[in-house]
Amino acid sequence: MTEDESYANPARQPDTPARGWPRLLPLLTVALLVGVIAPRSAPARSATGAYALVQDVTTATFSRMVDLATIPGAPDEAVVVSQKDALVRRVSLSGAFAPALLADLSDRVKRGGSEEGLLSIAFSPEFTADGRVYLYYTSKFCAPGVDRCSHLSRFAVVDNEMVEESEVVVLEIDQRLSSDRHNGGRLLFGPDGYLYLSVGDGGGSGDPLETGQDNTDLLGSLLRIDVTGQERYAVPPGNPFNGKSGADEVWAYGFRNPWRYSFDSLTGNLWVGDVGQSGSEEVEPVIAGGNYGWDCLEGFSTYEGEGCGAGSFLSPRAAYDHRGFSCAVTGGYVYRGEQLPDLYGWYIYADFCSGKVWAVDTTDNGDPVAIIHSQYSISSFAELPNHELLLLTFNSAIYRLTCRAELNRPQGSAARACNGDAGATASPTP
Repeated sequence: MTEDESYANPARQPDTPARGWPRLLPLLTVALLVGVIAPRSAPARSATGAYALVQDVTTATFSRMVDLATIPGAPDEAVVVSQKDALVRRVSLSGAFAPALLADLSDRVKRGGSEEGLLSIAFSPEFTADGRVYLYYTSKFCAPGVDRCSHLSRFAVVDNEMVEESEVVVLEIDQRLSSDRHNGGRLLFGPDGYLYLSVGDGGGSGDPLETGQDNTDLLGSLLRIDVTGQERYAVPPGNPFNGKSGADEVWAYGFRNPWRYSFDSLTGNLWVGDVGQSGSEEVEPVIAGGNYGWDCLEGFSTYEGEGCGAGSFLSPRAAYDHRGFSCAVTGGYVYRGEQLPDLYGWYIYADFCSGKVWAVDTTDNGDPVAIIHSQYSISSFAELPNHELLLLTFNSAIYRLTCRAELNRPQGSAARACNGDAGATASPTP
């Protein structure tokens, strides 16, 4: 893989090196729920080679897939977003029908830079009644005086077609710099019914506009807004900076490029993967009002000490450097499925360039464990209705996380713990 290929994902581009700082105290403890989380052995005790990726949603063979969302009210159906084509296609999870075009937004999506394009999609929680769908993309058309922007827009879906002329721009993000980088971002409705959006710091090496530590703008932040029943949006009660110093929409800040995040389907906790500069990639649980350190910190290290002071920064749950061709973290999900009992309650994430997949326990402070070394450029994750996990790639294929032993398990037999290659050892890695 060439250097250009290594950084050809929408989450990051190479920048300058970073420096080191002391490890902070862990952020979050998730209580075990009696009768819900069964005793289990940890993946750290499972050997390398225990897990595998098997192709799934086999009709989705599109280029540069960056998001997949299941369609409410249609349990076998999902939509897949292609970044550079600016296309949304409807697919069958079981392969029951051929892919069908839901929308073509190529007339309005700015696609020139490697991190630009159509980036995410989310269906309204009331979709079966209101037919609303929300998309996030870098736009060719910005408000007067704005050189580069991203749009969070609402569309209507009628008879399995998205009405492109129905677009309402709910929120325009002024990216402020001409750089095409660090746009974020993902759209998801949280368990509270509000819409969340992850936004990068606007680009440029080392956050030149210092947006990461500025909670008065929308860059370098996770946002939370109320769009249900609204013409555009309202600020939900409980947003941490509503009526205080900071932008009303900001839920948490101090991020460089929070490309992918998710909600734990059991606890509702929010987890994010924040793409680093060139020293560290990090994953962390996110709390309301939290400051996650960029650009004072990168991972567990000081990036820019000047003007940062002591700071009330929240540390990552885990971080890794760029050894072994790693370059950009792809945030995943806390696993809550039934097929991989050893992974239950562990947060799964990956690296776009190296194809590595890690798991980290959400209930303790143990080291992350590398569970797969793949050959794929993993761009995003998706959670199926049964809580099994899909991994989207830039290899024109979607894969499901499974036990290697499951590949040969007789149909209908019970799932079993994943065991690695005989004689292999656990593989905690940086």
